[in-house]
Amino acid sequence: MLLAKVVGTVVATKKNETLIGSKLLIVKPLRKGLDETSESDEVMVAVDSVGAGVGELVLMVAGTTASRIMSNDKAPVDAAVIGIVDDIEMSGGY
Repeated sequence: MLLAKVVGTVVATKKNETLIGSKLLIVKPLRKGLDETSESDEVMVAVDSVGAGVGELVLMVAGTTASRIMSNDKAPVDAAVIGIVDDIEMSGGY
């Protein structure tokens, strides 16, 4: 699992039929740390399975695991948002 920040949404009127009805989010995975400087330069499109919105910190999965959130396991999904983060506790080593 990865921590990421939702930075936008994608609207695609034409898409693979297995994605119809799915909300697509633009997310920036976080590097070490949780402040604004920890955001990666990389952006990804992820299927939203939890109703996340722009600006929220989320849990996401990538790769084969992401396709498991879809009802059709043959859906072409590489990343999925699977949780909205409410709070994080970390020890001083990070």
